[in-house]
Amino acid sequence: MSRIKHEFVEKHLGWLSVLMILAVSIGGIVQITPLLFQSQVQEPIDGLEPYTALELEGRDIYMREGCVQCHSQMIRPFRAETERYGHYSLAGEHVWEFPFLWGSKRTGPDLARVGGRYSDEWHHVHLMNPRNVVPESNMPAFPWLDENKLTGEDTAKKMQVMKQLGVPYTEEDIAGAREAVQGKTEMEALIAYLQSLGTALSQADK
Repeated sequence: MSRIKHEFVEKHLGWLSVLMILAVSIGGIVQITPLLFQSQVQEPIDGLEPYTALELEGRDIYMREGCVQCHSQMIRPFRAETERYGHYSLAGEHVWEFPFLWGSKRTGPDLARVGGRYSDEWHHVHLMNPRNVVPESNMPAFPWLDENKLTGEDTAKKMQVMKQLGVPYTEEDIAGAREAVQGKTEMEALIAYLQSLGTALSQADK
């Protein structure tokens, strides 16, 4: 009897689709629901600060230029990864990330702990032409970032949206957002963002 029911489901696409969605939904709920009640997932780690206006603009440039397609920002708790990149990623580091930029591909190295590892000048040279510092690199160059200037016209609005999502920006942060980024280059913004990555955990350890 069960074999007949199984064949019926397999031969009827509608029923098969409904039952597949149901199975995936139940599995997802079972995995995700417990996380909603764990403090280490919901609470920021000590030392975590919201992105500054310039870092926030740099993050948008990072997404716009497709950096997330080749660089992950999630170090898994395996020795091979922690020895190369540093401490494994913690959920509390990402509670104010909208959207998450964990990524899933590493054409280039993971960037979760890149903040402070190189100087601003190194990043500038690297972004202008990666081969100048890493001869074997297949990363594209981004020279236009050094020419494009930020107006800051929408920065305050971005911060207001982030505040609605739970990021603890103050009214002073939002009011000064435009002035903080106006006239800066996109290169400066992207470098500021990169230099912020992973620094909260090192601050918490001090």
